[in-house]
Formats: sequence, C-alpha cells, structure tokens
Amino acid sequence: MEKDWDIIEVLRHARHDWLNKIQLIKGNLALNKVDRAKEIIDEIVVEAQQEAKLSNLHLPEFASLLFTYNWENHMFQLEYDVLEGYKCDRLDDSRLAEWTKSFFSLLNRAIQPFNDNHLSVSIEPQKQGVRFFFDFSGIIIHKKDVESFFEDFPSDLVLSLQSFTTQELSFDVLMRYGEENTEE
Repeated sequence: MEKDWDIIEVLRHARHDWLNKIQLIKGNLALNKVDRAKEIIDEIVVEAQQEAKLSNLHLPEFASLLFTYNWENHMFQLEYDVLEGYKCDRLDDSRLAEWTKSFFSLLNRAIQPFNDNHLSVSIEPQKQGVRFFFDFSGIIIHKKDVESFFEDFPSDLVLSLQSFTTQELSFDVLMRYGEENTEE
C-alpha cells in the first residue's frame, strides 16, 4: 500500500489518465454523442478544481496519498471533496497522512474484495482544525477489526461515528491545530 512515487512515475500516471479522458471525449464525439462529451469535460473540470483545492491545503503528504491512491490496486475506489474554509497549513501533515494510511489499510483488509466498494472523503477546514468526513459504501466482512480500530482511536482526534453496518460506514474526525498554533 505504501509506494514511494518518483516524479517519472507520477508523470506517467497523470499522462495515462489524461490520454484516457481525451480518448473518452473523442470516442463520444465520433459517435456523435456531443452531450456525453460535454459531461466528461465538465467532470474533468470539477476533478481539476478539487485537485487544486487539495493542493492549496498545504498538506503535501496527505494530498499525495489522495492523488495517487486510485493508481494502485486496492479493494475500494477513493473520491475526495475539499470544501471551502480556512487554510489548514498549521495541521500536522505527517500525522494526518500516517493516520489516513492506517485507516485505508484497515479498510482494505476489512472489506470484501472485488465488490463495488467506495470511500468518499470530504475535507472541511475550520477555525479550530480540519474536519474529515468519511463515507464508505460496500461490504464490510471483518466488522470486529473496524470496531477495534475505533476503540483504539487516538485521543488527540475527535471522532463522531454516524453509521456503521456491514454495508456502510460513516464518521467524521476533527484534527485540531496544535496548541501553539490556535491563535488567529
């Protein structure tokens, strides 16, 4: 799960993604499906806007994890959405990236392989820290492992569990800014 991407690999994957998108547009235009081609372009614009917002959070390790996650083979597909809010450059980027990797790793082990598994992460910078909303849909086959993960939850993170079944997991985590950085 933990690959150290070099610049050539990143460029190779980015180029591959762009070529796929261009081919989708060309294919739809060739079939005279202009409306579908426009939809694909709109999707690309939204995706690029989200990538820009994620880049502007000043969390390079966390952003790199989200940018490259779907480039590897995992048991779930990842989507993310960055909501408008405060800058969060006072957050501990390494700590956030490590915690997120550990959650992703747990989820990969806990869900049914080759199923339609999706995880959506919404990121909302706030005055006191950053709130992360995690919404999973799919099939969780090792529910006890997930329960243990939440029982051993780090005390410096504020957890709010909304829903947890074998087909859905929804929770949010508030990661506060360091004590020395709380003044505005």
